[in-house]
Amino acid sequence: MNDRQPKIAIRGLTKSFGLKAVLKGIDLDIAVGESLVVIGGSGTGKSVLIKCILGLMTPDSGSIKIDGEETVGLNGGERERIMAKFGMLFQGSALFDSLPVWENVGFGLIAGDGKPRREAKEVALRKLAAVGLGPDVAELHPAELSGGMQKRVALARAIAREPEIIFFDEPTTGLDPIMSDVINDLIRKCVGELGATALSITHDMASARRIAHRIAMIYGGRIIWQGPVAAIDSSGNDHVDQFIHGRAEGPIKMPVRPL
Repeated sequence: MNDRQPKIAIRGLTKSFGLKAVLKGIDLDIAVGESLVVIGGSGTGKSVLIKCILGLMTPDSGSIKIDGEETVGLNGGERERIMAKFGMLFQGSALFDSLPVWENVGFGLIAGDGKPRREAKEVALRKLAAVGLGPDVAELHPAELSGGMQKRVALARAIAREPEIIFFDEPTTGLDPIMSDVINDLIRKCVGELGATALSITHDMASARRIAHRIAMIYGGRIIWQGPVAAIDSSGNDHVDQFIHGRAEGPIKMPVRPL
């Protein structure tokens, strides 16, 4: 891979569910080491986009290249080889309730890489320390943690295998503003230290501004604007302007049923 080749290159990506077209031709590049945040309202296709990249959904058409390699249609061992490059922080943290914290963090190391449990625990403790959690937390179970601590554990798990690409699905949902800022700072720190490429989806503009190098907005199944985070306030796009300022009036119409 050369330095100018995108880490992720998406062209003409489409996905429909029955008669509902969700993605209508997505074109998007993410550079090596870049943090791209995709914004957009609920139901605009942000999660579908990530699931297609991860291979959890098969697009109807289009191309998804990772390091220049086409990944659409890969199965079995070839898909697992690509998946080994990925880390993921899920919207609801998605921790295993029955496992202690350290096993949650080390799950991919044990189940995916076959690492001995003692070695996996050592890695888990280091990653927990990286997100500000001590060894005393390692033996607790997720139900014993606050929402903010659970999110930190999920972040530690996302970076445990030192992935090349990390996906963040609504990383601050359900957190208060102070904890949201803590998580945003940890995301920036962890991604920066790994030198990873990051793709996040969110409707939280405070989070987007904090963690992004570049922002893209999806609307109507297409990317309607993209640019550096510093340029979003002068995008010149009415849809973007309405969304980032949270205004009810504008070109984006929310369906409301009469009472």
